[in-house]
Amino acid sequence: MMGGTEMGDSPVDILFRGGRVFTATDGFAEAVLVRDGTIAAVGAERELARLTAAYDIVDLDGGLLVPGFTDAHLHPVQAGLERARCDLSELYGLGDYLDAVHAYAEANPGKEWIDGGGWDMTAFPGGLPRREQLDFLDRPVYLIQRDHHAAWVNSRALELAGITRDTPDPADGRIERDADGAPSGVLHEGAMDLVGLLTPRPTAEDLDAALADAERHLLSLGITGWQDAIVGSYAGSDDQLPTYLSAARSGRLRARVVGALWWDRTRGLEQIDSLVARRASAEGLDRFAATSVKIMQDGITENFTAATLEPYCRCGGTGLSYVDPAKLKEYVAELDRLGFQVHFHAIGERAVREALDSFEGTDPANRHHIAHLQIIEPSDVPRFAALGVTANLQPLWATHHAQMDELTLPFLGEPRSSWQYPFADLLAHGTSFCAGSDWPVSTADPLQAMHVAVNRTEPGSSVHADYPTARTPFLPEQRIDLATAMTAYTAGSAWINRSPAGVIEPGRPADLVVLDRDPFALPAAEIWTTGVRMTFIDGVPVHERP
Repeated sequence: MMGGTEMGDSPVDILFRGGRVFTATDGFAEAVLVRDGTIAAVGAERELARLTAAYDIVDLDGGLLVPGFTDAHLHPVQAGLERARCDLSELYGLGDYLDAVHAYAEANPGKEWIDGGGWDMTAFPGGLPRREQLDFLDRPVYLIQRDHHAAWVNSRALELAGITRDTPDPADGRIERDADGAPSGVLHEGAMDLVGLLTPRPTAEDLDAALADAERHLLSLGITGWQDAIVGSYAGSDDQLPTYLSAARSGRLRARVVGALWWDRTRGLEQIDSLVARRASAEGLDRFAATSVKIMQDGITENFTAATLEPYCRCGGTGLSYVDPAKLKEYVAELDRLGFQVHFHAIGERAVREALDSFEGTDPANRHHIAHLQIIEPSDVPRFAALGVTANLQPLWATHHAQMDELTLPFLGEPRSSWQYPFADLLAHGTSFCAGSDWPVSTADPLQAMHVAVNRTEPGSSVHADYPTARTPFLPEQRIDLATAMTAYTAGSAWINRSPAGVIEPGRPADLVVLDRDPFALPAAEIWTTGVRMTFIDGVPVHERP
């Protein structure tokens, strides 16, 4: 991969050549020269070679050099923990899930609880597994749904938690019940904590290992920075802030990371002092900052907790606003005054509107953003650009997959179904984009997400690739071009994180990714086949594909 003039122990420049360069701000270039971990020059190979007395070569071999990707919304510590536990994320179907649970239990006879996650709602009738399916174990079982908005538990877990037909639903969640009121084995949203907080707590060593494993995986996908969308205690998970502080202080953390501090939706302004203190604990660190605050304003459409303006079809109800909209504006105004960035989760059109309303009068310099944006009422689309609010896209979800066709469209109805993931409309109104995956909810691979943003179809690597409508574009009028999608995942997300990377231009850190082919030269339907050969941070290779 690398070769050139030998310089012994002297520092050697690096010349990236032999393909194209996507700069993320100024189109394409031919070559890049890196010196002392920084991009020294961008331009024609012959001209760059004259600028250095000695250099190593990275041969792009016809591929594409891009800025390191920044994922603007993911949960790597939780992903790392799940990968080390009973991991169902690469499986599909009840039979495969039960086989995996059985094998994990046999391999871990001393574990008091069987925990993990990654199950897909569409593998079950109505999206709902049952407690009896896990009752072949006499140990309690707690398995988090792939999108982290529900948990599947067995009868023993319900018993230990004291959950019966008489247990009331928490204000921010729901216990799924049979006709007689008995708990059926699924806990939605805030109800997850009724069991999740009883599971054995991971040790500091477990959390450190989870972050390290997650970072290795993300680097292999070309992700050199990210925003952790929940740094705090939520849905049975522990606070990850000490883990990040330890990794950053020791130098183990190589990526550029911002933590979005969790807004406790059971509390109000009284928690802001603790958020200020938590932010201060990371000041001065090179690789980690805690400058964002995450507010989860609603749930998801599939369990009818996404906040909508009109009732869901068939089942009624308009979902949940987790933070009282009457108080939300006051909370956001105070966070904005203190210089925090606010990072919203908003799925339903009412939640999107409530988030936008709360940003009225705030300072765009704080780089506020709203993630997910599944449904946007058309009159709210122009408000993003008008308010200086960035749209944080999770493109992977904008397809005809089983969860969309079977658990979402029948309950949204028209015209609301056609308001989903309106990327092209947002772009037409001048909205700024960043992008992320929500990993482990979805694959963390940015190139798979870009494929969906451009095609609005499932990539060939997807577990839903063989679904009957997977190749039918979902609202194809909302496609965006590849350059826009890639810019969102590079310059856009780096900007949200105030990262100096994300762009290939002189003076920027040499956080770079070598792709094994040029996706801009491929048919759009083949974008998903692109892979990562090498990843660099500050000009140092941190991943090279075998």
